[in-house]
Amino acid sequence: MDKTSWIGVILGVVVLVGGMVLKGSNPIALYNPAALVIIFAGTIACIMVAFPMEEVKKIPSLFKVLFSENKTLSIKEMVPMFSQWAMLARREGLLALEEKAEDVEDPFLQRGLKMVVDGQPQEQIREMMEEDIAAMEERHELGAKIFTQAGTYAPTLGVLGAVIGLVAALGHLDDIALLGKSISAAFIATLFGIFSGYVLWHPFANKLKRKSEHEARTKRIMLEGLLAVHEGLPVRTVEEKLLTYLPLKDRVLEEEVKEGVGVEA
Repeated sequence: MDKTSWIGVILGVVVLVGGMVLKGSNPIALYNPAALVIIFAGTIACIMVAFPMEEVKKIPSLFKVLFSENKTLSIKEMVPMFSQWAMLARREGLLALEEKAEDVEDPFLQRGLKMVVDGQPQEQIREMMEEDIAAMEERHELGAKIFTQAGTYAPTLGVLGAVIGLVAALGHLDDIALLGKSISAAFIATLFGIFSGYVLWHPFANKLKRKSEHEARTKRIMLEGLLAVHEGLPVRTVEEKLLTYLPLKDRVLEEEVKEGVGVEA
């Protein structure tokens, strides 16, 4: 579970309701079916017009990505793993890594390790795996673009909802009390449009971009580790190569990792 996404959405709703209370407004005013239909159903309609159905069908999976934690290997986890592989490859050859490939859970890393075991040229391994990363980034960019567009449409639909509400309000000019309620209700649509656009959809798009960047960076580190093993670099060199991706303060292996892996000149 991605706690920051859940906390952010809940905090956003609390701020909205709390702000209304502090300003002297009754939060019950937010219950406005017409505004909800105009903003949220209208946003869905705009997305369906803007994107083909094949891409729209992926929206539920995008929400899953947003609210679940992406389990990827950290650099600190990869350093001892690649160090062990490098030591094994130098001692027994690349074919000794074949059994290790079966134990790897990450499909990208497993595919790369199998290419290393097969003895494919480094240039070919780099090209194929970089194409894989580029294709992943393109897919993720599409998902972020859907939410970016939703964030663009929603505030505009809020203005549309306000105009519709004001048109209805003008029909009650003879009743001041009802006129005031109608005008208030008209701007609820604008409130929902701005809230959903700038508290939900645009932040969702940014979260997807950040997760995509993190995953792509992790895969590139995996690629560099695989190529280092393929090249037959010493264990210490492999460690130092991967540790360059960490901040200076974190470039220290834990004592138990050093003892478990050992150091090869």
